[in-house]
Amino acid sequence: MSPYLQKVLNKNKRTDIPEFRIGDTLRVHVRIREGEKERLQAFEGTLIAQNNSGAMGETITVRKISFGGNGVERIFPIHAPVISQIEVVRTGRVRRAKLYYLRNLRGKAARLKERG
Repeated sequence: MSPYLQKVLNKNKRTDIPEFRIGDTLRVHVRIREGEKERLQAFEGTLIAQNNSGAMGETITVRKISFGGNGVERIFPIHAPVISQIEVVRTGRVRRAKLYYLRNLRGKAARLKERG
């Protein structure tokens, strides 16, 4: 990669990201723009996947169970300017790098043990 391109990419790289692992419960604050207004929306769920770790194109997949028992997954680019803040709510203990199996589990079976 050219030094100029690397310099531009590093300028946009965020440094305020907390340390988290797969299985942690995260609260991601996203800036939503509706017409002229801008507001923050929090999305809280379990981190089930992390791709391109350490790179500028790093993304995380967060899954939550919404009202009515429907699972909702969102993929967030970590370094995107629409991400206002990421906070770790709870730490989970898992033995897998990807938790896609949680998609098939319901209720208490989908809970994860706490790291501690």
